[in-house]
Amino acid sequence: MGHQIIHLPKEEWKEHPIPLRYTTTGYYDVAVDRTASGFQVTIFRKPFGTPVTHTPEEYDFPDRLYADYRQDAYAWGVVEDGELIAAIETCPETWSNRLRVTELWVADAYHHQGIGHALMALAKEQARRQRNRAVILETQSCNVNAIGFYLHEGFTLIGFDSCCYANNDLERKEVRLELGWFPPKKPKLSREDITIREEHPEDYFATELMTQRAFWNKHHLGCDEHLLVRKLRTDEAYLPKLSRIAVKDGQVIGSIMYSKAYVMDGDNRTELLTFGPLCVDPDWQGCGVGEMLLRQTMKLAAGEGYRGIVIYGEPEYYPRLGFVTCDHFGITTPDGKNFDAFMGIELVPGGLTGVHGRFYEADVFHDLPADEVEAFNRLFPTMEKQRFPGQWD
Repeated sequence: MGHQIIHLPKEEWKEHPIPLRYTTTGYYDVAVDRTASGFQVTIFRKPFGTPVTHTPEEYDFPDRLYADYRQDAYAWGVVEDGELIAAIETCPETWSNRLRVTELWVADAYHHQGIGHALMALAKEQARRQRNRAVILETQSCNVNAIGFYLHEGFTLIGFDSCCYANNDLERKEVRLELGWFPPKKPKLSREDITIREEHPEDYFATELMTQRAFWNKHHLGCDEHLLVRKLRTDEAYLPKLSRIAVKDGQVIGSIMYSKAYVMDGDNRTELLTFGPLCVDPDWQGCGVGEMLLRQTMKLAAGEGYRGIVIYGEPEYYPRLGFVTCDHFGITTPDGKNFDAFMGIELVPGGLTGVHGRFYEADVFHDLPADEVEAFNRLFPTMEKQRFPGQWD
């Protein structure tokens, strides 16, 4: 594409105008007819007698980024010589678990350069990360070029509003159309679909690459978890006999790495487990791979006599597998804190009963300097760093 897409922070771009204007030679004629048994709706593309142009000046509320009524909006764009030349804004519909594209605009001089496609790809990636069930947007029945673009991007008609802008929208051929894109459905994998086994040296690069793909831009710009994988293997805290990879059709699609950890209560030290990274390739996330890895290795750990596991993990994921916040056990972080992402689980009944104090993991988890990460990244295919909602910094 040749143009760099950047996040447009709200504090810098709030109320920035989006000059949506277009000229059209056609429209999609929406006709609603009452019949004896209900309604008949037809939508056909037709030509205008003369071209029609729409400009921002027609509307009482011209498009702007980060409008006050759009809660949790997030925007990306392309800036050339200090001027915004393209932008996309999204806003989650939390109640329906859908992601709405509220603005999408590319300046006329930059059409047909792949910018719109790249911007829409970010919205789809955001929906994948948030596990939204659909990406939706509004357009007008007379904006045939935009409709053509959205159809090419995989959107389809999901509804319309025949009096959104005025009571005569049908007559003036400007009907609000709702379009939607649905992430491909992923089949749940069974235990028979994958092989779960110990990692071998010939798997190392594939596991690191899969880890990079799984965590890239998840918590920060880029990631460092793939370097952690490399370093863990040679750390004295690492437990390869408990760690496992998931393989499907010869490809590493998931992994879990265990290491020794402990809780200190004064001079009393209790040995525990932690794991991380636990990750699945993005192409196979949501298919049950992570759960299979975790459940199998938890049984292994219990069989080896370990009492419990403490982790820093995603509070939306681990509780359904039995994890609870560590305040249930009287365990805190090294600085005495508790929060939703700090969780534990007993591997045997009462395994964490009487375990109190501050939790410590191996030093290797904190030995990931940025310059070392950047040098390590050069061993892998180039991946673009990008901002997404929910990153920690």
